[in-house]
Amino acid sequence: MAIDYRTAGVDMEKGDAFADFIKNLPSGAVDKGIGGFAGGIPLGSLTGMREPMLMSTTDGVGTKLLVAKKLGKWDTIGIDLVAMNVNDLIVCGCKPLNFLDYIACGRIDEAKLHEVIKGIVAGCEQADCLLTGGETAEMPDVYADDDIDLAGFCTGIVDKAAMLPRLSEISEGNVILGLPSSGVHSNGYSLARKCVDDSDLDTWRELLTPTRIYVRELGKLLETGKILAAAHITGSGLDGNFERVIPKQLRGEYNWAWPRPAIFEKIARGGKVSEEEMRRVFNLGVGIAFVVKAADAAAVRQFAADNNIDCFDVGRLVKA
Repeated sequence: MAIDYRTAGVDMEKGDAFADFIKNLPSGAVDKGIGGFAGGIPLGSLTGMREPMLMSTTDGVGTKLLVAKKLGKWDTIGIDLVAMNVNDLIVCGCKPLNFLDYIACGRIDEAKLHEVIKGIVAGCEQADCLLTGGETAEMPDVYADDDIDLAGFCTGIVDKAAMLPRLSEISEGNVILGLPSSGVHSNGYSLARKCVDDSDLDTWRELLTPTRIYVRELGKLLETGKILAAAHITGSGLDGNFERVIPKQLRGEYNWAWPRPAIFEKIARGGKVSEEEMRRVFNLGVGIAFVVKAADAAAVRQFAADNNIDCFDVGRLVKA
């Protein structure tokens, strides 16, 4: 019997239709030239930098995909995908420019993929960046029919003089401030999923709360010129991420007094997870942590308040 690509498991027409769907989404965050061999980034409005640096990130959303699958709700996981990339850029002082997605699946489910891409576009809108392309890979012999995996890629720009961290200026006694998380974000789900009763759908829905995008908030705070370092608090918690942006002879000492979203208590109680392990794995309410001089802390907090940015004390830097 003769076979073709469709009977082998790949539906090229569905793939083409999905590309057209993306191109026709009514959003300024979608490059209308999408579908070519490469996507372009307009740089005309970004002149004036003395030493412009292009920076890039890549990330996924881990096993949070299984939460979306359990609930059959796919419209926010794309926001997570964008957030995990653009938040890594903005903590370097870098403005996101464009975003690319990679969607892998066993079979193209148009309704599901439409929801995923709508979330990606919504994330790009929040991050003020442009979706310039992507790849949808239908691989029936690699994935089960209802499997899906996501990866994202983002490029941004920053003047080299404005890059973070400013390691030579960071010292003992500097203050750590934080911006609140929306919940678990996109890390720790291999643990979190095992701590929630399968029938507790309200908590599963809490787990699906999208990762907060900090491009506008942190971008505004960077205008003060007083931020010395910033960290996106993802897997491995405060310590594991903060040590990446401060000198080795220093460490963070945290007060643990900020508001903690209720989902973390549910995870800890449901899985009898120790406080030490919770701190090692989750953000526990701090999505972004950043360093300022002690003398600047009050002014930065006031600037945040004046711009309706929720900002709180996290701790200080001490000798390691």
